[in-house]
Amino acid sequence: MAEIVFVHGIDQQQESSDKLESVWLPALAGGVRVAGFPDVADRIWRGTGKPGSIEARMAFYGSLFLVPGQQGDDLGEFTPKEAEFADVLALEWLQHVAKRATKEKTRQAGARELAFVTRQMGAEQGIGNVMRSAIGSLAKIPWFAPYGMGVAERFIKRSLVQVTRYFTNEDIRSAALKSVFRLIGPETKILIGHSLGSVIAYEAAQRMERPLSLLLTLGSPLGIQTIIYQRLRPQPPGFPPTVRRWVNVADREDYIAVEPDLKGLFSAGMPTGAVFEGGYTVDNGADPHNSDFYLGKVQVGTPVGEVFGKAATATSLL
Repeated sequence: MAEIVFVHGIDQQQESSDKLESVWLPALAGGVRVAGFPDVADRIWRGTGKPGSIEARMAFYGSLFLVPGQQGDDLGEFTPKEAEFADVLALEWLQHVAKRATKEKTRQAGARELAFVTRQMGAEQGIGNVMRSAIGSLAKIPWFAPYGMGVAERFIKRSLVQVTRYFTNEDIRSAALKSVFRLIGPETKILIGHSLGSVIAYEAAQRMERPLSLLLTLGSPLGIQTIIYQRLRPQPPGFPPTVRRWVNVADREDYIAVEPDLKGLFSAGMPTGAVFEGGYTVDNGADPHNSDFYLGKVQVGTPVGEVFGKAATATSLL
């Protein structure tokens, strides 16, 4: 059981819990240190395994998306149900590039590709046609294609597949949630989810019976009302009843984090005294969805540090 439980995001099927912990732990410790909690940072990372250390573990579910008999990261073909879901999600991503990108050139590219896909919707009837056109269009957006269109198309398809299958495949959904609950115990104080992992963390928090000091969602798609919000459990979505503080952190350029301020969607049932924070609060530079960049920010380190200790004073840092 762990005091901090991590839940990773999309496209981690070739990783492992140990590998991801080796990346997330120092990243989080860095954010906590920047926030002014050096002792807590040492307990998270440099003091691992020592008396007084804070145990943080990764709930790993990425291997659920590996398909036996498929080559490498090939996740197979979409079923009609999956393709219909992926159509809506891919179109949603394109719409947000067109509307929200801070760079005019990127907004123009998004609007151009959105117009192309919309025309294709009229010209090509049939489930999955939108998705195929949208994957090609998204791959032309610099945010999705830093290493070229071929890599981008594979990444986008894998991302669509994994989000889609979490919501349409009960075995995957159940196993992903079990990976979280295997690490949760009476000592668990913080649950941190990134990307699709934030959806899993939210649904896990909804099922928790013990108090949870902090729920942190990073680069979260929870606010996608057309396709994710309406499929969350339980319905209607609300504030997890045992959570004391929920902090949602988003970069404006992170198009997967469609709605940065979740309060308007998830405040129902919020317990007296609970705290709910969110907004476009960080700048992750050229890689806005990067989990390490999120974890290293003061906006993440501060609430984590506050759970475990008091901030160091300026004098104590000298």
